[in-house]
Amino acid sequence: MMNNAQAHLAVASSSSSPFHGAHHLLLNSNGRRPAGRRPPLLLPLAVRCGPAAQMLLTTKTTPTATAIGNVKSGMMKEATDLFHVIDYHHVEFWCADAASAAARFSFGLGVPLAAQSDLSTGNTAHASRLLRARSGSLAFLFTAPYAPQVGDAATASVPSFSADAARRFTGTHGGLAVRAVAVRVSDAAEAFARSVEAGARPAFGPADLGHGFRVAEVELSGDTVLRFVSYPADNTDDVSFLPGFQDVLSTGVPDFGLKRIDHIDVNVPELAPVAANVSGFTGFHQFWEFTHDQFRTAETGMNGVVLANDAETVLLTLVEPVYGTKRRGHVETFLEHHGGPGVQHLAIMSEDILGTLREIRARSSMGGFELLAPPPASYYDGARERAGDVLSEAQMKECQELGVRVDRGDDDGVVLQMFTKPTGDRPTLLLEFVQRIGCMDKEGGEQRAVCGGFAKRNVPDLIKAIEDYGKTLDAPA
Repeated sequence: MMNNAQAHLAVASSSSSPFHGAHHLLLNSNGRRPAGRRPPLLLPLAVRCGPAAQMLLTTKTTPTATAIGNVKSGMMKEATDLFHVIDYHHVEFWCADAASAAARFSFGLGVPLAAQSDLSTGNTAHASRLLRARSGSLAFLFTAPYAPQVGDAATASVPSFSADAARRFTGTHGGLAVRAVAVRVSDAAEAFARSVEAGARPAFGPADLGHGFRVAEVELSGDTVLRFVSYPADNTDDVSFLPGFQDVLSTGVPDFGLKRIDHIDVNVPELAPVAANVSGFTGFHQFWEFTHDQFRTAETGMNGVVLANDAETVLLTLVEPVYGTKRRGHVETFLEHHGGPGVQHLAIMSEDILGTLREIRARSSMGGFELLAPPPASYYDGARERAGDVLSEAQMKECQELGVRVDRGDDDGVVLQMFTKPTGDRPTLLLEFVQRIGCMDKEGGEQRAVCGGFAKRNVPDLIKAIEDYGKTLDAPA
């Protein structure tokens, strides 16, 4: 009898993609947290981080819990979100030139230009280009300010945009960095009010954009904001992104198979107070925690926690460095070069990571994105032991050729992962590509959320690969 992962692969083999499946079922998939219970957030980590952080944790507002059920599985778990969070909506990058940044990401990732707002649409405040996957929810927005002498803030399509703030942001962070993590919620005004009441620092109050669209923002960490976006479910006015944006029909851009944001990683100097604050004003539960004792290399270490909404469609990974190690780790390096906390990597899901990476690698030397070096051949001996019953030998060899890390989660799901090298001059922003195999729901044939978890066996190897690349940037003594 085949297990879930084998069955998933067998079905997939009949499609054009070697791995094919849905990734949107709203279900806790691996028993990380017993039904009806929510563990205390990070109390052991608070102790490690000191009494000030522990005091902040004890002031966390705990939402009133209600039971929610999954209609496909009938399983029950506790609802803790302070407001209804549906999924990621988009990620906005502030940059010096939106057209060139969007063109590079489009070329390098196979995601076409879908909409724009700029001088041609009457927007003299900022130029914005939206990339959106053809067959998924992945959406990247690139925004740059126009010159001060021509800019009129009243014409901005993104009402929270500030040209002065954008110039400071790009100057500090190196020309391109994530400004906003945008999530779709049922009501942006309600999400803003409840999060601020629970301790969030307001960044931009609720604004009506027309056509039933609302946006609002609170501070996430540093100068990165969490943006709430809401709009009618039927969207009868057929606004494809946000009012004020003009749709663009792109032709000739190949589709590399990227679908949606899997998770977003935020690096911070001190974890406990940030995690307590974010969990407190969202109600997100602790999906996973990792510590220096569990995940470290011979020279560095880090601590982290993954927070998730009830549906586990929005995952925020918060990570701090361990200071005073033999070598400065990649998290500390990020904080130094980024100029403070911010988004260190974006993990993007593919249903065919091997096909995706072949396309990305083919464009690496032509202005695309470079992939990290593969692990040693001995790594794949263990990978075969973990996932040889799911991946064929030919697929395993291609994983080895492309440098894909292979792991198996406690829920029997298999996770395939790969990182790029830094996307710019500074060793800051990275991209991660993820495929999750298995965890198929028997009734609906869909995949449970976050199948395979966070591939805990892969983490030390991925850290080492990132830091080995970092060593190549060190000038000789």
